[in-house]
Amino acid sequence: MPVRDLQYPTEPFSTVKRHKEQGSYSLETIHQIVNSCPMLHVSFQPPDSPFPAVLPMIGQMGSFARPSADLGEVLDLYLHGYVSSRIINLTRDDPSSPGLPMTIAASHLDGLVLALTPNSHTYNYRSAVLFGHAAVVTDAAERLYAMELITDGVVPRRWAGSRVPPNAAELGSTSVLRVTIATGSAKIRTGGPHDERADMADDALRGRVWTGVVPVYSVLGAPVAAGYNRVAPVPGYLEEWRNETNKDTEEYAREKAVDKS
Repeated sequence: MPVRDLQYPTEPFSTVKRHKEQGSYSLETIHQIVNSCPMLHVSFQPPDSPFPAVLPMIGQMGSFARPSADLGEVLDLYLHGYVSSRIINLTRDDPSSPGLPMTIAASHLDGLVLALTPNSHTYNYRSAVLFGHAAVVTDAAERLYAMELITDGVVPRRWAGSRVPPNAAELGSTSVLRVTIATGSAKIRTGGPHDERADMADDALRGRVWTGVVPVYSVLGAPVAAGYNRVAPVPGYLEEWRNETNKDTEEYAREKAVDKS
């Protein structure tokens, strides 16, 4: 564990400007948001397009050189992709460059914050943005490390609970990108609604408009077995993770719906 809270450097393009008090540059905070997000949105600029491209991808923060590294340490982002996809091909165009520039966004919605007026409505949320350069992983050991990291990032212990290692055809159709992070930032909003002083002084308004927070959290449903499944009951590691995740996400959303004095 790092002896201090490491921070990403602030750059003009990464600095939180509105509600600066909600911003964070802590590596641990940012990496936790990214690693707990089931879908990342990755943007890059194709040279043959007038518009940036955005792809939903799965990925995880980790360190091949230091597999036991803490979330608060310097980590790379590994992304899973199809071997001949556009984003993979673009990273191969200039192997001497630092890599394909990209921006990665992760977001969690934790609550609907309902105020006295529409203009004061907001969300409770956690969001993180990373900026870095992507390169295709060519080392076989690092690629297997990243594939296991990403798989277990979706469902912990699933890699060991499935047929591994991947066969030659699977390895031939799959590529992994390593994104070396230059900087990043997070923005987090918690608590209840905050209304204008004039509205708070309007007793009639406060007497007819409900205010508060509707907690929002994902629920992992009961597993549905495949038609050809021969394993019963559901593996313990899957049920334990599902129950713990459901409990934690609900508790977080409800806890963050209340203002802390």
